[in-house]
Amino acid sequence: MINTLNIKQLIIWLLFISAQILLAQNLVLYDRAFCFIYAGAILLLPLNISRNYLMVIAFFTGFIIDIFYNSLGTHMAATTFLAFVRPLWINAITPRGGYENVDSPAIKDISLSWFLAYSLPLVFLHLSVIFFIEAGGFHMFFFVLLKVIASTLLTVLVLVIIQYLFYSKGRYS
Repeated sequence: MINTLNIKQLIIWLLFISAQILLAQNLVLYDRAFCFIYAGAILLLPLNISRNYLMVIAFFTGFIIDIFYNSLGTHMAATTFLAFVRPLWINAITPRGGYENVDSPAIKDISLSWFLAYSLPLVFLHLSVIFFIEAGGFHMFFFVLLKVIASTLLTVLVLVIIQYLFYSKGRYS
C-alpha cells in the first residue's frame, strides 16, 4: 500500500529532477560554478530509508540526468557514490542518542548548521566525482578543484534557498 509520505517524496523527487533539467542546467556562474540541485533529491530523502532503496533511487536519478545531459554515466556514477556515502556520513555526524522525531535531514527538521555540516561534504564528494570524470583524470587538478568548490557552494546555497522558500515547519507533517 502506498502511503501519502511516499507520494510526497515522489513529487519532491520529480520537482528536483524537473528543476535540474529545465532551470538549473543553465545556471552557471563565470564558467566555474555549476548548479546540480538534483543532488537534493537524494540528500533530502528520509534518514531511515533503506540503503538498497537509496542506491536504486540514486542510480535512476543519475541515469535520468545523464540522458538529458548526454554525459554517458557520469551523473549516474556520482549519484550512486553519493547514495553509498550518505549513510556513512549521517552515522558519523549523528549524536549517539540520535534525534527525536526527526524524519528527514531538511533544515525544517534539524537546523541550518546541521544541514550545512551534512550537505557540504556530500555535495563536494558528488561534484568531485562528476568533474574529475569529466576531466579524464587529475592532470588539471587545481582547475577542477576550483570548479568543485565553486559548484559545491552554489549548489548548497540553492538547496538552502529552496528549503526556506518551499519547506515550512509543519507543511509535510
